Amino acid sequence: MAVFPRRYGIYFADLNPTTGGELRKVRPVVVVSQNERNRLLDTVVVCPLTSTLHPQWRSRIQISCAGKAAEIAVDQIRTISKQRLRRRLDRLSGEHAARLRRIITEMYGE
Repeated sequence: MAVFPRRYGIYFADLNPTTGGELRKVRPVVVVSQNERNRLLDTVVVCPLTSTLHPQWRSRIQISCAGKAAEIAVDQIRTISKQRLRRRLDRLSGEHAARLRRIITEMYGE
């Protein structure tokens, strides 16, 4: 990828291989790591998207991605190599980005 991935951009990523209950296959992911980190390092922190919706789960955020219903799986956050990323698909709205930050802080912050 010639240009570094941008925070809150949604990209296709190859998440294989996986183990256990990890989300697998080539699927959209939202980049949550900060742009400076994304520029300097060979890895990015992402949350995968799924089309299986769980509106009652507090660790999930329902969005529309490329015109389709999807859910950000914050509980599946992981660090991946930038080599796993494919083309950019979409970008989170400011409202969804703010909600994502809040949920990450609730789940993983103090």
